[in-house]
Amino acid sequence: MKSRGTRKISIIWVPFFCFSFFFFGMLITNSRIWSVSESNGQVISRRRHEQELQIVSEDSSFKIPAEKKDVMTEVYRTQEAIQSLDKKITMLYRDLVEARNSRGMHSSDSHTPSIESSGKSNLPKKKMLMVIGINTAFSSRRRRDSVRETWMPRGEKLFQLEREKGIVVRFMIGHSATSNSILDRAIDSEDALHKDFLRLEHIEGYHELSAKTKSFFSTAVAKWDADFYVKIDDDVHVNLGMLATTLAYHRSKPRVYIGCMKSGPVLSSKSVKYHEPEYWKFGEEGNKYFRHATGQIYAISKDLATYIAVNQPILHKYANEDVSLGAWLIGLEVEHIDDRNMCCGTPPDCEWKAQAGNVCVASFDWSCSGICKSVERIKSVHEKCGEGNGAVWSALI
Repeated sequence: MKSRGTRKISIIWVPFFCFSFFFFGMLITNSRIWSVSESNGQVISRRRHEQELQIVSEDSSFKIPAEKKDVMTEVYRTQEAIQSLDKKITMLYRDLVEARNSRGMHSSDSHTPSIESSGKSNLPKKKMLMVIGINTAFSSRRRRDSVRETWMPRGEKLFQLEREKGIVVRFMIGHSATSNSILDRAIDSEDALHKDFLRLEHIEGYHELSAKTKSFFSTAVAKWDADFYVKIDDDVHVNLGMLATTLAYHRSKPRVYIGCMKSGPVLSSKSVKYHEPEYWKFGEEGNKYFRHATGQIYAISKDLATYIAVNQPILHKYANEDVSLGAWLIGLEVEHIDDRNMCCGTPPDCEWKAQAGNVCVASFDWSCSGICKSVERIKSVHEKCGEGNGAVWSALI
């Protein structure tokens, strides 16, 4: 009886226990599913976050090309800064050239009036309109005297011209090959009398005119701050008032080269006066030079004179001085001004023009590359073609 009762009880509870175990198993399974779903949700959320970050990073990488304009702007700014630095270096080098050149000029100009040696070297230089260098030689004393007696002011008037009109006029000359020679002492004596020389660190010689031209511009731009620097031969007649008015007209231009432009033949024959040893550089025999101002008189602006001063060690010298200057400037951004009023003929040419109210800047004879027999004739040219003694003082410059 007891065994049957026991068997019946276990049969009755079997479904209950099965259901209980099933229910308990479901609870455990659901809890695991929930935990797994939660962990999967975190993983999914983390993956979504990583994908969003990747998308953001990809978006930013795509934005880089859109920012190329900003990058190019920075590149341009950098280039401008480099160019500005180059300009500053050029200016510093020019100052160095000025300081170097000024060392050797204090002693030679110690006798000059107070307007040139006032002892206030630290003060800014007075701005001049033009500095004129009259090219001369040791043997040209009579030519210099003829110029002094005609178109070039003398004595106090020379320095008054500087103070009031900003026009500097000097005979430019270097030194002889022998130190302190009789030639040098003769120039020193003449300079002590007239005080109108600019001594150059240059050894005089006919075939050294190109080097002398470089030396003049380098020395002049270091000594005077002018708008223009002018080279004139000592056998040319000049009207200073007309020259000043002509140059003042071009004052606002940055780089100008003014003169009577020409393009003569390149002479290959050694027997001629203006033989060019490097004729082969200009092409076939019989070719002409590039345009350049004739050497009797020409003017260049300050930027160009400074360029020559800074680069003079590497500027090539041709046989003819005017060709050399043209070569130094032909490759630059320079305005070439062909002014035929700077190369009038001697009377009657300049005389007729003066009578018509068109006074010439300069007069000379092409056949002589200057006034033929200038010592004897320049006074006559001055009387017939001169602008009058008061013209330069009344010139509007």
